[in-house]
This record gives sequence, structure tokens and C-alpha cells, in this order.
Amino acid sequence: MKPTFNENYTLETFKKLVDVDSTTGKCDDIEKLVVKLVEGLGYKPYLCQKGGVIVDLGGEGNPLVVTGHLDAIGLMVRHINNDGTLKVVTVGGLYPTYSVTENVKIYTRDGKVYTGQIGRKPNSVHVSEDELRKQPADFAKDVCIVLDEDVKNAADVRKLGIETGDVIALEPRTEFVNGYIKSRFIDDKAAVAIMFNAMKVIKENNIKLSRKVYFYFAEYEEIGHGTSWLPEGVKDILAIDIAPTGDEQTSDERKVTIFAKDSRFPYHYEMTNELRDAARNNNIDYVIDIFTPHYGTDCDTSLVAGHDVRHAAIGFGTMNSHGYERTHVDGLKNTYELLMAYLLL
Repeated sequence: MKPTFNENYTLETFKKLVDVDSTTGKCDDIEKLVVKLVEGLGYKPYLCQKGGVIVDLGGEGNPLVVTGHLDAIGLMVRHINNDGTLKVVTVGGLYPTYSVTENVKIYTRDGKVYTGQIGRKPNSVHVSEDELRKQPADFAKDVCIVLDEDVKNAADVRKLGIETGDVIALEPRTEFVNGYIKSRFIDDKAAVAIMFNAMKVIKENNIKLSRKVYFYFAEYEEIGHGTSWLPEGVKDILAIDIAPTGDEQTSDERKVTIFAKDSRFPYHYEMTNELRDAARNNNIDYVIDIFTPHYGTDCDTSLVAGHDVRHAAIGFGTMNSHGYERTHVDGLKNTYELLMAYLLL
């Protein structure tokens, strides 16, 4: 029995995930959704103390963790400016160039939600064209949040309940066009959707795994400590994440990439070869790639935390990483097929 990729289910699940804001540090809403989806498939979720959901898929011995992360890059209120705009700091690797003019939601700590837009000072090319051309956008200097509220000063903003430390999420703007997926936070909610497809197939077909397998939906990958804790006895960890495309990259939106190295470490040689062999033996469209100088996965987190594990990573080619990203459903399909081929070795 070939574990078939369910395109409709995967895209529907991705849309559910991406529609729930989950800036790193505030993943309570998406954690609730994931728990609901996990239980709906007939599995029992384990909730990590710091945040994160682990699912035991069954099997015995030689435990493997497969991880994809729920958290997304975003912003936090740094200061309320005198004119009623909000100065912000980044949470994770968000760049001003990829975010100015984006719509946002501001989550206050007492449960209120406000909308706004990422703007600049000055804000119009018709007024300050030369200045805007010469001055790169900078969160610390000229980028701010403009609220969709009638506020004129800091006191007006505070009356709304907005304060320093409130979390800000960017609008995902998801579209499916001719097989292409365009959205913020494809990193890493498309990987999570692939994992749900795998769980669905395993459960519905009563597939018996040859080893113990955990799926770990982590919540702090974007800031570097997502899988710093692992279940007892884990031998291997496999991360599913985006494979950024670009000059000198082999990654392709329609293929699955097996990672050879990121900006910190080479991936485990033998485990990487096992994935390559699984791709070859199952006629899966794959490439091998290296990601430097600014890329890492939760595998790195586990190694730095001191876990004695083998580590590897796979993912779908993705354009515009940490911006308005794009991939293709074929990339998701090939990533799913390699994941299943490896789980069924």
C-alpha cells in the first residue's frame, strides 16, 4: 500500500494553521488548534511545559523525533511614541524590507486585539521620495505601527490597553494559484500540514511503524530553542522545514531538498544518506543542498542542548524566505513522500 499524498487535506490543514496567529512566544491559540486536530485523528497529544505538542505515533525501539514548528516570526511593542504610533522590535528574523506596509494585529495582555499597519516616517514617496530612497527601512529608527484607531498621542494608545511587550502578528495573505502556494509563514506551517497528512494516513490505514516515532510540533524554533528538550531515549531527529531557493542553491519549489549543511553544522552523514537512498529507491524528485550563511533548523537546537542524537532535515523549496513566501504543492508532495518512505524503512 502506497501512502498517498492528500493534496486537499494538506492545503486545508495549512490554511487552518496559517489563519491562526502564532508569533513566537504567543502560540496558545495555535496550540489549541493543533491539539484539536491531533485528537480528531485519534491520537493523544502531550503538551510540553514550555509550549509545544508531542504525539506518539506508535512503534517500538530506536525512537525517532520528526519536528516541524508552529511559531512564526513577528514583532513586539518596544515603545509607544508621542504621536500614537508604536515602535517595535523583531521576534525572530523579520526584516523591514519584507514587512513595511503589511497589515498587522496587536494582541494586548488582557485579551484585546487591534489592527494596524507597518509604516515608515516619512511615509510617502510623493512627499519625501529622496529621503526614502536614501534611507533603508529600519525598525529601530523609522519603522512603526500605525493603529487603525483614532489616537493622537501615547495616552490615547494606553487607554486602549496597548503597552510595551504586546505581541504583533502579520497578516498571512494566503493564496493558492496553479499549484503555487503564496503566503507568509509557509515556514513552517506547510511542514506541519505535511506531518498531519502523514498522521492521517498512518492512523486510517493502521500502518505499523518499524520503530518508535514521535511527531514534535515545536513553538520556539524561530528564536533557537524549539527542541532543546526531547523525549527520553530519542536516537534520531528529523526536521521538516523550508529549503530556501536562490543563486547557487539547488533547491526547487517543486522538489524535496535533503539538507547537507546549514550555517552551523553539517547534518549527520549516515542519516542523510539514508534519506537519499529512500528518495532514490522510491523515485522521489529530490536534490541535496547547503544553506549558509543565515539558516538553521531545530536539529541544531537539539545538538547544542547536548542530546546524543543523529540529525537530518528535509524540506520543500521556498522563495522569499521570512517574507511573503512561495512554494508549490509538488514540493509538499515530494516532501511528504520522502517522509513516509523514511518512516516505513
